Amino acid sequence: MADSVTTTAEQDFTQAPEPFTLFGTWFEDASASEINDPNALSLATVDGHGLPNVRTVLMKGLDGPGRADRGFVFYTNTSSTKGWELLSNPKAGMLFHWKSLGRQVRIRGSVALVSNEEADEYFASRPRGSRIGAWASDQSKPLTSRKELEDFVAALEKHYAEGHIPRPPHWTGFRLTPLEMEFWHDRPFRLHDRIVFTRPDSKTPWEKTRLYP
Repeated sequence: MADSVTTTAEQDFTQAPEPFTLFGTWFEDASASEINDPNALSLATVDGHGLPNVRTVLMKGLDGPGRADRGFVFYTNTSSTKGWELLSNPKAGMLFHWKSLGRQVRIRGSVALVSNEEADEYFASRPRGSRIGAWASDQSKPLTSRKELEDFVAALEKHYAEGHIPRPPHWTGFRLTPLEMEFWHDRPFRLHDRIVFTRPDSKTPWEKTRLYP
């Protein structure tokens, strides 16, 4: 039988009825095994010419059950390259790769801004230096020298020496609501296990398909 060499743990993975619970289990495993940033993901967007861009960002939220737009949250400067691309074409792809576990999760879906309340709450939780940095960085724009950036940081630290540091109007979060989630597990001789969950919209139940390696 094709599955005769599959371990009990991997049988459980391939039998998962929906993707969010499975992702949560895998993320817990990654949080225990990855040396650095288990929440790191590759984020893919496209520009106005259809040319893709990929960069690493950090997942800063995974919504619990009950949200119609349940998804994966990350934060950025909306004036950056990825910010402009997401606002212009609100669709994206994500890839989590946990090498220590031999696992990957590939996600595609639609993207929307989080609420101001969500963005304010997360911004307030960041270290003070990161909040200053969000004001200091004109992300993705040309910079004449490192000193220019450091001088601007110093001026902002003086300006906000006391009291509240407000969230910049150009800094907020995006939520990717998945329409496709593929789970990949490394197996010997490249005979990997792959299952993909798909749906046409966030209100429709998931369909699951097992894929060839």
